[in-house]
Amino acid sequence: MPGFELFGAEEQKEVQDVLDNGVLMRYGFDPMRKGHHKALELERDLADRMQSKYAQVVSSGTAALTVALASAGIGSGDEVIMPTFTFVASFEAILSVGAIPILCDIDDTLTLDPRAVKECITDKTKAVMPVHMCGSMADLSALKNICDTHNLVLLEDACQAIGATYAGKPLGSYGDLGCFSFDYVKTVTCGEGGGIITNSEIYADRAHKYQDHGHDHIGSDRGAETHPFLGYNYRLSELHAAVGIAQLRKLDDVLAIQEKNYSILRNALSNIPEVTFRKVPDTGIESYAFLSIFLPTEDLARNTHKALGAHGVDACFYWYDNNWHYYKKWDHLIAQKSLSKLSQEIQTGLQQNNRSFDPSDVWMGRTISCLIKLNWTEEEVTERASKMVEAIKSVLTKSKSVL
Repeated sequence: MPGFELFGAEEQKEVQDVLDNGVLMRYGFDPMRKGHHKALELERDLADRMQSKYAQVVSSGTAALTVALASAGIGSGDEVIMPTFTFVASFEAILSVGAIPILCDIDDTLTLDPRAVKECITDKTKAVMPVHMCGSMADLSALKNICDTHNLVLLEDACQAIGATYAGKPLGSYGDLGCFSFDYVKTVTCGEGGGIITNSEIYADRAHKYQDHGHDHIGSDRGAETHPFLGYNYRLSELHAAVGIAQLRKLDDVLAIQEKNYSILRNALSNIPEVTFRKVPDTGIESYAFLSIFLPTEDLARNTHKALGAHGVDACFYWYDNNWHYYKKWDHLIAQKSLSKLSQEIQTGLQQNNRSFDPSDVWMGRTISCLIKLNWTEEEVTERASKMVEAIKSVLTKSKSVL
């Protein structure tokens, strides 16, 4: 999955352009740039690749979510529905604009369960934020119908699924806004960075201002620009953007490699009746960044995860016990451990999350996800598949012998 596996002359050339002109900031200093505007170029390329009218690059995936939420007018006291399985950045971004993250159960897509979403909606709900974890997506058609019915914003967190599609559209482009992460271990990396896409001129106009202290970017004198509204600093540097330009050009090649390696592993595991696979919604095509499997029980999943490691199969994750990606270990959110005082609205709103999420536990307790790497040879992937089959069968055999 990680784009850093394919660093080469392309990235070096783009970065050297920036170093040669010496302008590391995306705004101003036009006479020195020699025609190079890397952040702007990356935005154009991203919008084109994601079949969207507008794109805005920012300093991180977290910043992308924050700017997207603010651009949609979501703020103090508003509720945003998000899944129990995601990265902590999802709720951090919601909190950063003064809104309240409302945790919601997942289903066998490992993303938001539309039925659970309906039950979470209140008169304070302003947005639904599906998180397309591990390269695949939510049932976006069902979620869009819910959002249309209740006049809610559909914000796609596609930070882990760039390149996947739904209903023939790139993930991120189906909802009102879509967000990507370009950090070091993402499919497309800038080292650090993120992106927002939208077809809304209003959201796009707000985003480019908000991410740069509210600057209107009118005219050629940055010091004379006005500030239509408050903003913050989420700018992406020219150096980071330069890396992203070269990386985005490689996306289709990366997806092809991931699909090839994924398919070898999945075909091997398909011969084990007890192993089932994450559901990909109809019309969806995943990015093949991870292979996610279900074991029949939590105990079998735990033991299988250990066995995979013992058989030399690395980069496999048992999310149920993960500190960063599953609600059970988000004590700092549930207990409201903040360096600064949270508003009374947030303190009260967060109490809604002090409950059990049994449906999520059932799915996550049985899930193992294995990262798909780009630099494996076909021989290495085939050997890995054999080791995975051996590890899983050893656990299943032992379980049957106990019974």
